[in-house]
Amino acid sequence: MSAGAAAELFRSAYGRDPDVVASAPGRVNLIGEHTDYNGGEVLPMAIDRRTWVALGREPGAVSRAVSREVGDAGSFTLATPQAAGAWWDYVHGALREVRTTVGDGGAWAVAVVSDVPAGAGLSSSAALEVATVLAAAHLTDPATPLAMPVVAQLAYRAEREFVGVPCGIMDQCASACATEGHALRIWCDSGRVAAVPFDRQVLVIDTAVPRSLRGSAFAERQAACVRALKTLQRHAPSLDVLAHASLAAIESLLDGEDRRRARHVVRESARVGEVVEALRTGQSLGPWLAASHASLRDDYACSSPELDWVVDAAVATPGVEGARLTGAGWGGCAIAIGEAEALEVLRARVMEDFPGRWGHPPRSWRTRASRGASIDA
Repeated sequence: MSAGAAAELFRSAYGRDPDVVASAPGRVNLIGEHTDYNGGEVLPMAIDRRTWVALGREPGAVSRAVSREVGDAGSFTLATPQAAGAWWDYVHGALREVRTTVGDGGAWAVAVVSDVPAGAGLSSSAALEVATVLAAAHLTDPATPLAMPVVAQLAYRAEREFVGVPCGIMDQCASACATEGHALRIWCDSGRVAAVPFDRQVLVIDTAVPRSLRGSAFAERQAACVRALKTLQRHAPSLDVLAHASLAAIESLLDGEDRRRARHVVRESARVGEVVEALRTGQSLGPWLAASHASLRDDYACSSPELDWVVDAAVATPGVEGARLTGAGWGGCAIAIGEAEALEVLRARVMEDFPGRWGHPPRSWRTRASRGASIDA
């Protein structure tokens, strides 16, 4: 798939060539789950699957959007923004942010093609938002290119404020700012980023159990984190984000679900720096991946039976360093890191045994740390 496919869809839908085509990748998170919206650290990488957005100016006030993967088309008016509860809300929100921040480019015609699976926890929505922001900003003010962190911030605001998903900045930042052959360490309290060399093979296994950040479970976890922070701040008013809390305070001042959720956040954020050091010194990542998955399963309660089965199969495969769920959980994907031959053995086992155990086939592919967003045509 390429920019040409997006341009062809645009021509088919609108009868003319697009003015620009931009693309952005999905991502997997190597370590640091549910820490971004709590001001912690994360270590995602862009994958070699992308979303392409072809964009052109549209006469009148009504913008239009088509998607090859979804199949249905939508229309919306940027001057009177209102979410429709449909896939094009992500496009609408992104264009609204460009209109507010960069300038009023009028109405738009949009065509989208993608090979990032939707609903799998690989940030298909962030890829769509980032590519849309980049394309629209390029046409609105070509003389002043937006820095990629700004692209990420506008895409993040589109998802959080317009679509209404209470997410953190990680997905949009990884999609916009990643570089080939590197993971991206992000300090979500400050927005600081650093490229971390990462040349290991990653197997992504999609359990094909759909999940959505619009669902209630994600909002419930975030609410628990907010409650935990407020409780801790009554005893330590200078505490700015939950990820900066001490484990001692969490254990002594919180109880029940709030204690477990906060404990995961603090330990998981600390694992990011430990994994970066392990990569620097050539250590196996297995212990940190195992600890992360156990914490997500037990303290954050966001795994699923299918994800646990995949992770167990991975760690039982010789040559696999480790595995864990990636993305928000409650379905979606797991990752395994290890030798290429071992990952192929694991893939074959999962593809053969999973359908008999869970009643439907999974999806899987090997990937590597890839480039971030770009103008492609």
